Amino acid sequence: MTKQATLGLALTCLVIAALTLPIVEWLTAFFAWVQANPTIAWAVFVVFYVCAVVLMLPGSLLTLGAGYLFGLGYGFLIVSFASTVGATCAFVLGRFFARDWVAGKLNSMPKFSALDQAVGERGGLVVLLTRLSPAFPFSLLNYALGLTKVPLKTYVLVSWLGMIPGTLLYVYLGSIAQNLTALLNGELAESPVGNTLLYLGLAATLALTILITRFASGALDKQLQSSDDTNNGSPT
Repeated sequence: MTKQATLGLALTCLVIAALTLPIVEWLTAFFAWVQANPTIAWAVFVVFYVCAVVLMLPGSLLTLGAGYLFGLGYGFLIVSFASTVGATCAFVLGRFFARDWVAGKLNSMPKFSALDQAVGERGGLVVLLTRLSPAFPFSLLNYALGLTKVPLKTYVLVSWLGMIPGTLLYVYLGSIAQNLTALLNGELAESPVGNTLLYLGLAATLALTILITRFASGALDKQLQSSDDTNNGSPT
């Protein structure tokens, strides 16, 4: 068995395990440990987050947790850094070690088939739009972009910029949770005046995110269609 096939099999097994194991309970214990060890908490959290991204585990609960544990400002900085590092590690793995496995995963997803051509022509713009658009799953996208011609430096910078709106929204949601139970259940703080301000802030953040992602989805479709037309010999 080649090293690419071995890595692909290992990643598949880890994803299956993530879907069947008590992840929420483990995250609850991890968050409690972070609270009890504030001195090294941020460093351990970054390592944990990077590993989760590489293993294609859902990062939404971790992002919410960062807001709850570290607050909006520090939580945003920590997640922004960790998600970019994790996405870069997955990109490198996809480009140099798991090409066959990633390519096999993408065969059944038509939207991904146009990425290489589009990235080859427009580079950073297409990477930015895929980051902003919800049509492309974050975890698999990290590996998929590793198969394209986008330079590593461009990928890192543009991915960081494109992930900012979603990161800000989820960290904000986590920062207004009262406790771990409320965080995992999606419950917000209870206070008439405080809730009004919190909901206004949430509405503003959510509106900004929706506007950006809607623009990104439409622009991305145009970019991919343009690439398809060019590849098929149609006039642009």
